[in-house]
Amino acid sequence: MSAISAQTAFPSAEPTMTVTTEDGEQQETSYSGSAPVQASFRANPTNVGEYTPYYEWRFYTPGNEQNPTIIRYDEDTEYTFTTSGTMIIELLISFINGTDTIIYEMDEPFQVTVSESKLEFPNIFTPNGDGINDVFRAKEGYQSIVKFEAAIFNRWGRKLYEWNDPAGGWDGKFNGSDVPAGAYYFVLKAQGADGVKYNMKKTINLLRGYSEEGTTTIE
Repeated sequence: MSAISAQTAFPSAEPTMTVTTEDGEQQETSYSGSAPVQASFRANPTNVGEYTPYYEWRFYTPGNEQNPTIIRYDEDTEYTFTTSGTMIIELLISFINGTDTIIYEMDEPFQVTVSESKLEFPNIFTPNGDGINDVFRAKEGYQSIVKFEAAIFNRWGRKLYEWNDPAGGWDGKFNGSDVPAGAYYFVLKAQGADGVKYNMKKTINLLRGYSEEGTTTIE
């Protein structure tokens, strides 16, 4: 009896997509979120037996199945999605044993959608220790920012602080000490996953001894 005929189950696969988010790793078949989206793909072949598997991961945009953007030939692969829009990820496997070939195709391919970018900053912040607006940072809701450089200068052009992550920000200190209340210069260079460039130069106001329990709204 040949090795092929002796095998009781055909080779197949159980591919998975694992996305890394702020909450940790999560296994998904479809994911939508802000760039960058880090994802790992595993083929998880089953019942391989005497067959040799040949893998082909195809990454393509909707409607362009015949013209994939990326092709990978490893059993497992990883990719970081930094461009807005939807990408389809499909796995094809050729299981070969001599002249016998079995083709595996996914019933439903994976899908990753990257949102368009958004990035806004306030004009005022109040580092008074009340836990409200104590740090000058991007407003909530920023998304899909793939490049980011920001810096704070005083009126004499001295750089007081810089950061390279939209989640970061300035706490109103220089060399560990509080800077005086007043106007400071904010410079930003950033880029979104959709190609939008954010070049911002503006004056921001630092207020101390200010309580936000009143009716004044910080914009």
